[in-house]
Amino acid sequence: MPTSWTALLALTLLGGGAATYAWTAREPAPETPTAASPAPDRQGPDPDLLRARTKGDSTAPVTVVEMSDFQCPFCRRFATESFPALDSEYVRTGKVRWIFLNFPLTQIHPNAAAAAEMAMCSAEQGRFWPVHDLLYKHQALWAPLRDPGQFLLTLADSVGMSRDSLLPCLQEGRMRAQVERDANTSARIGANSTPTFLIGGALLSGAYPTDLYRHILDSIYTEKTSGRR
Repeated sequence: MPTSWTALLALTLLGGGAATYAWTAREPAPETPTAASPAPDRQGPDPDLLRARTKGDSTAPVTVVEMSDFQCPFCRRFATESFPALDSEYVRTGKVRWIFLNFPLTQIHPNAAAAAEMAMCSAEQGRFWPVHDLLYKHQALWAPLRDPGQFLLTLADSVGMSRDSLLPCLQEGRMRAQVERDANTSARIGANSTPTFLIGGALLSGAYPTDLYRHILDSIYTEKTSGRR
């Protein structure tokens, strides 16, 4: 299990692409990925952006890497039903550090890449987690839209971001490569569905009752801290 930024960033990435997206209401709908993958990207996630979507103490005994898709209904279930309790009980108490990686499954979720870019542009302004929460809360509204851009932009208003500062990032596709790197990193770790969690060196795929996550985190935390007593 990676325990430092260097270890996480050193993960070798696989090739793979994400859907492109136009950030104006009059532009075409998102494109689907082509069969051919681009050359492998040897760069990892930007460390500053990674910190912006990390919660918890950097010295926490347990690190969880969550690989999720904003349009995935199971990811929404986890984000709205389980994560608030885990955040309160483990992350905010210093037991767990939580890292979010984008893993948009664009073949079945055509708006997932657009949502991920919105979240990443928000991360650049230090507002990743509030936008993360709103994307999942309002998933049923933006997920079926042919062009969700205008709706996603309203989230900026909800979290106090200026649209003028956000639009250049979105219109220029500034975060597209970062989303792709996240997806490639997730695939390299071993994820092939969402949500997938890397916890204590093992992968857990799926959205489960909160008590299962508590059991796993308690077990790993006890193991990691037993020598300190």
